[in-house]
Amino acid sequence: MAPLKVGLIGYGFSTKCFHLPFITPNKDLEVYAFLQRAEAPAEKSGVEKGKHCTIDYPKAKHYRTPEDFFGDKEIELVVVCSGGLHTEFAEQAMRAGKHVVVEKPFTITSEQSDSLIKTAKETGKVCTPFQNRRYDSDFLTLKSLIATGALGEITDFTTHYDVDYPEWALKWTEKEFIQGQGMLYGLGTHSIDQALLLFGQPKSVWATTRSLRGETANDDTFTVVLQYSGDKKNLVATVKTTIVSSLPTERQLKYFVRGRDGTFIKHGEDPQIDHLFADMAADDPKFGIEPEATYGELWTKKQLVDTQSQDDKTKLWGGKYESQQGFYVHFYRDVVASIKDGKAQAIKPEESRMGIRVIEMALESNRTGQVVTWRD
Repeated sequence: MAPLKVGLIGYGFSTKCFHLPFITPNKDLEVYAFLQRAEAPAEKSGVEKGKHCTIDYPKAKHYRTPEDFFGDKEIELVVVCSGGLHTEFAEQAMRAGKHVVVEKPFTITSEQSDSLIKTAKETGKVCTPFQNRRYDSDFLTLKSLIATGALGEITDFTTHYDVDYPEWALKWTEKEFIQGQGMLYGLGTHSIDQALLLFGQPKSVWATTRSLRGETANDDTFTVVLQYSGDKKNLVATVKTTIVSSLPTERQLKYFVRGRDGTFIKHGEDPQIDHLFADMAADDPKFGIEPEATYGELWTKKQLVDTQSQDDKTKLWGGKYESQQGFYVHFYRDVVASIKDGKAQAIKPEESRMGIRVIEMALESNRTGQVVTWRD
């Protein structure tokens, strides 16, 4: 079968760093067109790479208006990477007969999510939120440990996504609160999604948010606590991010997960973006493999691998536990499978809608100081 023709909206950091490197190795996808409002440079010889799509992808079509872009009937899959217009462009794409990948945050409100879900059902088009952090090396490792029962019943789940005054966050200087901006809608979109994928819809949400950069109403630091009921009544899941974390990246705490049969502690970050910055191709066999120095530490009642040793007092098997390989390229592999082969979507819009609802309830909890019981 011919590759799917991909049209990308926007040509900023997200498009160039998080999408194109994982689209281009996929033989089932063709970079066909861009919607970039900036005019193409008349003289291309002196323009550095990364400035304009026509420089980096001279064979692709370049459109400057949504009308022309969506009017191209050859485009089969649209990737929406335009800040602030996710809902509008995703709607237009599906109404124009195209499948769509929507960058995070999927939407700003749960009502907007409902609208996209409805449109996807009406048009029969695939609408996939870009939750690429489900393909992180450390998350894949933790997900596998939980699935195999190495930790037993989970009682305490804590995930961190901490950064130390990154340059991109220092640009958030708005004095008034703007829904859709801040860390909850940024890094929180990833870590909340991971918690919900593991444990599902919570019973209640409590949260506190802060801005440690100064006089701005948009958060850069937060703690969200998810409490559960039913067969997970003993579980509390805590999702945290701070902008003040004076540690090397490899020493940042990522996961601290305790269960009745084991504990998993993980520091450091998935290496895939660092590998990209080091000019490693996404289809390189070494891409996404963590160094041993950032492997997690596992203690469990079960011996899972030969490298584990047993503690004489507790009789727990423990030690470093090798991280699985991270695979952002599998995101687009799964998108192709849902479009071409009719397979169930690996990432469903209803799941990202739940994450947006958690963020809405977290903002309400921070505003009122109360625990917010789940409601749709």
